[in-house]
Amino acid sequence: MSAVSMGDTVRFHYTTKLENGAELDSSRSGDPMQVTLGEGRIIAGLETALVGMAAGDAKTVTIRAEDAYGPHHAEFVRVVDRSMIPANIELEVGKVLQAGASDAEQIDLTITEVAEGTVTLDANHPLAGKDLVFDLEMVEIL
Repeated sequence: MSAVSMGDTVRFHYTTKLENGAELDSSRSGDPMQVTLGEGRIIAGLETALVGMAAGDAKTVTIRAEDAYGPHHAEFVRVVDRSMIPANIELEVGKVLQAGASDAEQIDLTITEVAEGTVTLDANHPLAGKDLVFDLEMVEIL
């Protein structure tokens, strides 16, 4: 039976959890995820975890933040005056706003605090700084 190598296209099921067991995402209720390893479509730590698996293999791995969505950067958090956000936008913690960057890409900004006259916005990925636990099942190597 062959083992997965970088460059292989694979189909696998996954369940992603935080270290406290809270489930974030799963492919179990639908089709397996299909990716070609090395294309950068999934986090680096997940690609590494899939290498060496064979069809039918299952395992659980913990992927450190550095190999997932990276560390949480304090410099990506800003407190802005409420007037900087259009008045028609309802402000609530957890809501994601989009802003245009200088290179015409959109940046997601998560509201983390709403105070009198100010709003705290976080441009970090919501999973930045978090270790992730993946339950993996290799379905097939294409």
